[in-house]
Amino acid sequence: MATLYCKTTEELIEYLSLDKAFQAKIIYQNLIKGITKFEDMTSLPKNLRERLSAKHSDALSSEVIRTSEAESATKLAVKLEDGMIVECVRLSDGQGRYTACVSSQVGCAMGCAFCKTGTMGLIRNLSAGEIIEQFIHLSRLGEKISHIVFMGMGEPLHNFAEVVRALTEFHREDGLNISYRKITISTCGLVPGIKRLSELKLPVKLAVSLVSADDATRSRIMKVNKSFPLNELKKALISFQRHQDKRITLEYCLLSGVNTTKESAEALSKFTRGLECLVNLIPWNPIDELEFTTPSEREIQNFTKELKRLGVGYTLRRSKGREASAACGQLASESKKTL
Repeated sequence: MATLYCKTTEELIEYLSLDKAFQAKIIYQNLIKGITKFEDMTSLPKNLRERLSAKHSDALSSEVIRTSEAESATKLAVKLEDGMIVECVRLSDGQGRYTACVSSQVGCAMGCAFCKTGTMGLIRNLSAGEIIEQFIHLSRLGEKISHIVFMGMGEPLHNFAEVVRALTEFHREDGLNISYRKITISTCGLVPGIKRLSELKLPVKLAVSLVSADDATRSRIMKVNKSFPLNELKKALISFQRHQDKRITLEYCLLSGVNTTKESAEALSKFTRGLECLVNLIPWNPIDELEFTTPSEREIQNFTKELKRLGVGYTLRRSKGREASAACGQLASESKKTL
């Protein structure tokens, strides 16, 4: 069954052969509450429930096939209608706030050298409805989810149209009603996508996977930098801030011996000048297939000491879900790599 999420009233009427618009609205309200079996939608007439149940066992187009638990994180492997698999994660801050980390693509075309998803290649984009369904699956774990980050598999700005549709659906007042300010889009630095996002003036937060502020180093580990080098990226970020008036997060994955030197800190300090930003330092999460190394505590301390000296604002984040391969850069699935 195709996903029913992100469909208009008219589309639901046509797809489900409904008689009246109010029936579609009732179904939609049930869907956003996570009620996906038509037989459980008791506000619908009994004969309609029976007809829809006979044709569709469940209104979801996807199913959870595996759950992995770690401290403060629960990862779901979600099988899509065509058999492809994506992963999504529910994160807890330990103080009662829960965040959904959702995927936007099966695989990823960006090929960042330190990221497991990049080893898959891009298989296909997700539809907006498939993105919403990840949130529904995560919501069924129990606690109310208040925040969303597009930091799962894929590059959100490489699937721009469907991601924006999903954003609109998440924010819909008569739907999930999640504030744009509680949604973060993470990008490896696709400059055209950042510009398009600026033009929409949606007050979402932006996180950029910077990793290195040196062009030669960044181009070696992040292919995107060859097309959109650091000077172009910075111009796009400055423009974004003019439109949004929001602080940007620069995600900086710490790779031992690669981007933790004194020179790395000085380059990062130079890049942040003129930006209202916070650098989020994330020690690399080990991935068997990749040859990077997580920095030692001493290496991290030396780097942060240098950042303090240079006046660079930063936080040091210990990734949640590492034990369940649910942390930053560790998401991937057994879906076959695209040719």
